[in-house]
Amino acid sequence: MSEPLTVEPATIADPPWTRLNIRMLLVNVVGDVIRAAPALLALLLAGGRSGQGAVWSSVAAGIAVLAGTTRWATTRYRITGAQVQLRTGLLRRRRMTVPLDRVRTVDVQATLMHRFVGLTRVRLGTGRSDNEKERHLTLDGLSPEQAARLRADVLHRHPAGAESAEAEPPAASPAVPAQEVELARLDPAWIRYGPFTLTGFLTLLAVAGLAWRVINEAHVNPDRYAAVRGVRNHVHDTSPVVLAVQATLSLVVLVAILSTAGYVLAFWGFRLTRTAEGTVHVSRGLLTTRATTIESRRLRGVELSEPLLLRLVRGARVIAVATGLRVGRGAERGGEILLPPAPKAVAVDVAAAVCRTDQPGVASLRPHPEAAQRRRFTRAGLAVVGVAAVAVALAVQDAPAAVPLLLGLTAVALVPVAFDRYRSLGHALVAGFFVVREGTIVRRRVALETEAIIGWNLRSSWFQRRAGVTTLVATTACGRQKYRALDLSAAEAVPFAETATPGLLTPFLETSDTAAG
Repeated sequence: MSEPLTVEPATIADPPWTRLNIRMLLVNVVGDVIRAAPALLALLLAGGRSGQGAVWSSVAAGIAVLAGTTRWATTRYRITGAQVQLRTGLLRRRRMTVPLDRVRTVDVQATLMHRFVGLTRVRLGTGRSDNEKERHLTLDGLSPEQAARLRADVLHRHPAGAESAEAEPPAASPAVPAQEVELARLDPAWIRYGPFTLTGFLTLLAVAGLAWRVINEAHVNPDRYAAVRGVRNHVHDTSPVVLAVQATLSLVVLVAILSTAGYVLAFWGFRLTRTAEGTVHVSRGLLTTRATTIESRRLRGVELSEPLLLRLVRGARVIAVATGLRVGRGAERGGEILLPPAPKAVAVDVAAAVCRTDQPGVASLRPHPEAAQRRRFTRAGLAVVGVAAVAVALAVQDAPAAVPLLLGLTAVALVPVAFDRYRSLGHALVAGFFVVREGTIVRRRVALETEAIIGWNLRSSWFQRRAGVTTLVATTACGRQKYRALDLSAAEAVPFAETATPGLLTPFLETSDTAAG
């Protein structure tokens, strides 16, 4: 009697390693040359006297081109049924692997050069804070169609798997657009909030720093230029007060123009939608386009951000509290922005739509104890005394009258700042969200799902213990990872945390009661 025939299941081989699109070679080379432009210009100017500037700059440009070519030639990637794999490097080889079931966000970006050659850069967030480069994987060189299919396969878990990212997608069904619900779209009237974002100030500092670097490295004498000599003569012939007014007005106008331009470049075409699968999709950008998709399970709250100048014109912006997103890089550059600077009423509505309830954004918050107010006024008083002492010392030393006057105005402003810092404090438990607010320079109201809280920290300095207050910190894997309620009553902090996350603190409370007994 013959034994039954056993048939081994066929194994599906992994797809071969694939190079980035050949058009990425142009993107890499042009990008490296642009980044090296300050050094190239400095070499050109430095070698101008000896006549070797063109040679030096050409050699440096050649090195930049070689670096871009090498990076393209040594980079391979493949997308299997379970992983996205990337390997790169010539002397130092690196291989990165991201399981598809760990991907929480997909960020598709296309710079002007990418758009020119018809490619995109796809960044996969893995559900952890992405402050470090090792915690994300970037595929730089996919077509828009491949990027769209990869995003759909990864976040919506299509049966076809991630391998289909290499194939051309089928024709879009007419019903697909109807599955998206639009939550917000850029209103051109919102551009008026651009001057109050101060992004132009950072741009101005960056340009000034670049110019200073080029001048120093190239040993350029600014007095050679008539415009520079004219500005220097004007400064010498103008009184300090008039000069200060002129410089302030010029700075304000320049920063306002740059900030408005930055707003348009970053948020033109902004659109926030929610798909039928529950994911939230943000697309924006004029020259550099960006599309970020956040898995709904990983979007655990929102942050209503009101910088001081934006708050004065009743504006605000909305930031996602989610895993797998970069934080601390600025909302304009990061992928966590859900609404650009806009009317506060619109921001509150968007926050409510994202959270699927309006309670976290409109509910009244519990005020903090009077001890918290005393602490802020005490600090303000000490600062006023210190600033006033410096102002008096400068006045005695015959310093320009504008300097002591400016310090005096600063000292006077510290009192309302202290009051505003206390008025900004608040906390509450609303509709399953831990809501906390703080800040003056940037007032932030955060609504975090209590289910996303993985721990609590109670921190008390010596001064806080004397005042009977403590800082309650909720730890989470989302967003900034730590959200604090400053200067709570020490007697309220633990019961509040226990109410927010029942059972999380029970073992510690039982241990404390046992020790006390």
